[in-house]
Amino acid sequence: MTSPSLPAAGPARRTVMAAAGAAGLAAALTACGSGDDSSGTVDTGSATGGTALARTADIPEGGGKIFKDQGVVVTQPSAGTYKAFSSKCTHQGCAVGSVANGVIVCPCHNSEFSVTDGSVKRGPATRPLPAAKITVSGDEITLA
Repeated sequence: MTSPSLPAAGPARRTVMAAAGAAGLAAALTACGSGDDSSGTVDTGSATGGTALARTADIPEGGGKIFKDQGVVVTQPSAGTYKAFSSKCTHQGCAVGSVANGVIVCPCHNSEFSVTDGSVKRGPATRPLPAAKITVSGDEITLA
């Protein structure tokens, strides 16, 4: 006499639901993106040298200019001092939209960052914009 066939044991419903939840959480965290690397800087230059971005006269004092194609924003917090940061907001990865009155503004949720050091001036972002490497030679600003 043969014994009746039993269905093969598969993963429990809880296991399947937990795995789906973990996958969803991982996808959500990836979508938020940190825009940050372990060094705290963004290397946007090419291996053959730098990419010329602008003339120093193109960057207003207390403001800055966004270079969308290069993924950087260059600021001039005080006369003759130039800084560069990733143009990717650390909140959800949107591109920052404007620079004026000492702040870099993300249009998605209105996070504001300092033109001096990229630090968060107003959330919801909680992490600063990572610094980017630039060089200033004469009146030319170049990605390092």
